[in-house]
Amino acid sequence: MKNLLKKATAMMLALVLLLGLMTAPVHADTPLFTIESEDAQLTPDLQVVTSIYGQPKPGFSGAGFVWMQNSGTLTFTVTVPETGMYAISTRYMQELSADGRSQNLIVNGVTKGAYMLPYTTTWSDFDFGFHKLNQGANTIELKAGWGFAYFDTFTVDHADLDPLNVQPVLSDPEATPETQILMNYLTEVYGNNIISGQQEIYGGGNDGDSELEFEWIHDLTGKYPAIRGFDLMNYNPLYGWEDGTTDRMIDWVNNREGIATASWHINVPRNFNTYELGDFVDWKEATYKPTETNFNTANAVIPGTKEYQYVMMTIEDLAEQLLILQDNDVPVLFRPYHEAEGNGGLNGEGAWFWWASAGAEVYKELWDLLYTELTETYGLHNLIWTYNSYVYSTSPAWYPGDDQVDLVGYDKYNTIYNRYDGLSGVPNEDAITSIFYKLVELTNGTKMVAMTENDTIPSVKNLTEEKSGWLYFCPWYGEHLMSSAFNYPATLKTLYQSDYVITLDELPNLKVNNPNPSASITPGNVEFDKYTSNQSDKTVTVNANGNTLTALRAGNNALTATTDYTLNGSTLLLKKAYLATLPVGEHSIVLDFNQGQDPVLKVKIVDSTPGTNAVISPVNATFDKATNPAQDINVSLTLNGRQLTSITKGDATLVSGQNYTASSSAVVLNKSYLSTLPLGQNVLTFHFNGGNNAVLTVNVVDSTVIVPAGDLTIQAFNGNTSALTNGVSPKFKLVNSGNSAIPLSDVKLRYYYTIDGEEAQSFWSDWASMGSANVTSNFVKLATPVAGADHYLEVGFTSAAGSLNAGQSAEIQTRFSKNNWTNYTQTNDYSFKATDSQFANHDKVTGYVNGQLVWGIEP
Repeated sequence: MKNLLKKATAMMLALVLLLGLMTAPVHADTPLFTIESEDAQLTPDLQVVTSIYGQPKPGFSGAGFVWMQNSGTLTFTVTVPETGMYAISTRYMQELSADGRSQNLIVNGVTKGAYMLPYTTTWSDFDFGFHKLNQGANTIELKAGWGFAYFDTFTVDHADLDPLNVQPVLSDPEATPETQILMNYLTEVYGNNIISGQQEIYGGGNDGDSELEFEWIHDLTGKYPAIRGFDLMNYNPLYGWEDGTTDRMIDWVNNREGIATASWHINVPRNFNTYELGDFVDWKEATYKPTETNFNTANAVIPGTKEYQYVMMTIEDLAEQLLILQDNDVPVLFRPYHEAEGNGGLNGEGAWFWWASAGAEVYKELWDLLYTELTETYGLHNLIWTYNSYVYSTSPAWYPGDDQVDLVGYDKYNTIYNRYDGLSGVPNEDAITSIFYKLVELTNGTKMVAMTENDTIPSVKNLTEEKSGWLYFCPWYGEHLMSSAFNYPATLKTLYQSDYVITLDELPNLKVNNPNPSASITPGNVEFDKYTSNQSDKTVTVNANGNTLTALRAGNNALTATTDYTLNGSTLLLKKAYLATLPVGEHSIVLDFNQGQDPVLKVKIVDSTPGTNAVISPVNATFDKATNPAQDINVSLTLNGRQLTSITKGDATLVSGQNYTASSSAVVLNKSYLSTLPLGQNVLTFHFNGGNNAVLTVNVVDSTVIVPAGDLTIQAFNGNTSALTNGVSPKFKLVNSGNSAIPLSDVKLRYYYTIDGEEAQSFWSDWASMGSANVTSNFVKLATPVAGADHYLEVGFTSAAGSLNAGQSAEIQTRFSKNNWTNYTQTNDYSFKATDSQFANHDKVTGYVNGQLVWGIEP
């Protein structure tokens, strides 16, 4: 069950995701790449200086440092030897704001998030985390957000990734044998494969068809997920009823031989003050949202209080079902009190659920109460305790502790909100690898990390290239799985049929009485260089566990014994003559045994042979969308014996003959295609039949756009990008880009649209940083309709909203609808922006200070 407040997290996540003052990863050798900031490509609004307002800032390297104020972009290019994860860091100083200053990192044209640079009056290191770079040239940009920082150097180095070796030690020393066997298996898989999962609908949804999502997956892929997600919420003291969840868990584990995970959306009465313990309460009068109840969570951990007594009743109902599972030898990946921190903060200010509303310390006491009651009072030892975390700076404070946690989970919802790639209306197959390794750091690598809920499942390509070692994925039910807006069917099919993904039929026997343990191999990954001087055989140790190896196969091709490999006792030797025939990229070699799960060896083929890469020129170009200067872009090719196979932009492949034309010496990118690209940096990747890819960065501009000068910048995006909708949901961010405060009561902004049928309208401010009560609205009908607009929504602010100080920003998340709930057609609306799902400058939303236009272009 997803909380609607999740939809309000975009700005907050963008500001605090992956933040922190950290030392850049340390490597034994010199970093791969370091550049003095003054040697980077700088926009004219950046300065190279040695002092600030006459005050020297000694300790910088090189000839000076770059002073970034409230605007500007610093750009540099780094060439890396292979596609993979790299650490990006900077040496900087930020002495303006104790609360930090936000800057935006962009890699190969894709915004990776806003990073809050902490306050420091000395030169310090800041780590932007791990990011995937492509083999060859990569463009990295730092763009001013709130600006006002000084930059000395930037460093790119190989990511120092955790080895993901977790010991199968459970927090509960009395764990049942089945629970320990499951834990053993999970730690063996972790970092080598990802286990497939799927959440079932609960409470009789899908007209009682709890198999709908599972059969849909099977019809598409021929496979079933290995993990099934359940929810124990309906076993509760209020309206509790038997919906068959416990029986389905037993069936899934014991009859279908799968793995069970369970969350617990336990509710409280909306009016807890009038509630009498033990009374029936209709489900409509119960809630999990802290904003909809007067339940005092702080009292829930104090014995003798009514809240404490209620929590003990919920635990009793829960324990009854878990004991049934334990009696049937069913271990459970148990995920109670999940997603606690919500939008972030220590004191429950970002809480989505009642169990987090009193803050981190009370939450940990509540977790301890549940853990102690279940393990000690009720004697439950079939649980693998799973804690949901986030990656805010405050997240470590919520962690219950290693002695009561076995597995760390993260719930990925970034297809509509919290994505940074500038796309909308399409799946987000990002492996969110930086988040993964942040969660690994939370426990210093001692606990496994899983994607316990998600919308889009990351692509196999992203997971493997980025070494993003999520233990399992588990999409939410309904549209989160089955809508092509969240998951491409073709990608799902590739995913489920990949050797990297473990499905139900590939699980080993996880029962205590299993007489046939599976074979295993060490290591699970090898790398082979096709460069003749670097070629070598690869050795793998095989532990057959009493099984018999029948064959080795790569895809549908069987390897030939003695020619392609030899097996001498437990030593498997893959011969270099065979490995040299494999193309550059990732390969899987399956070791077929007569029984049990077949281990898979991952083979990465690289080619460092000098002079074998194709080259393009230029690697940077500018395209102007204005009609007269618009022209094709010519790119010269030096193939060095290679052939151009395709050109891609992200996951989209350009169409030869339509988007571009190619010869043996050049590629012409057609202006008709270039004109469809969004403003800003766009990265096009040239793929060849061997060697490295080449990257062209196209900066798209529009010289016809004239934005009025002023101290107010407006950023916006649409929360709902459907062509037809009965609710328009523009999100606005006001940025004071000047040097003095602006009273918000002097500010108005306008969103232009077509009403598509005359009707009275209503406005809502869902959330505003200055308080929704301080937001005003007015619907205005244009005297003369124009292209894309016959109305505009004017948003203003009361005097109580205060002022917007220099460099600060304010966010307003709004909705409006017609009172009869008929649809708007958004695609013909002047201010509608379907291409962004995060805040970006938007000149079709206009801003006014004291009635004077200071931002945007009126229609």
